[in-house]
Amino acid sequence: MANDFKNAIAQNASTSGTVIYTTPATKTSIMLELDIANTTQNVVEGSVEVLDSSVSSTAWRYLVKNAPVPSGGSLMVIAGQKIVLEAGDKVRVTASAANVLDVVAAILEDVNS
Repeated sequence: MANDFKNAIAQNASTSGTVIYTTPATKTSIMLELDIANTTQNVVEGSVEVLDSSVSSTAWRYLVKNAPVPSGGSLMVIAGQKIVLEAGDKVRVTASAANVLDVVAAILEDVNS
């Protein structure tokens, strides 16, 4: 089976956290890039977490916490490095205000086929 490139996209990430990607049950994925865009005219903070589902359903670990995203600007959270996501792992983005952050992640899925 071939590797599949996917985009995980979320508009208006919530203040309680928006899951943008969940690795399918029998797959391993690699997150190649993750960008957050601020769609407002104020500085907003964004956080990105990864759930390590092999530990527990509450094992969220920060990639970045409360990072400022400039007005009308963006933040490259992952660029150049890679994050391995095992079956059941999740990626969640949280915004400091409602309806202000858009998120795009590039993911290589099914890398162990």
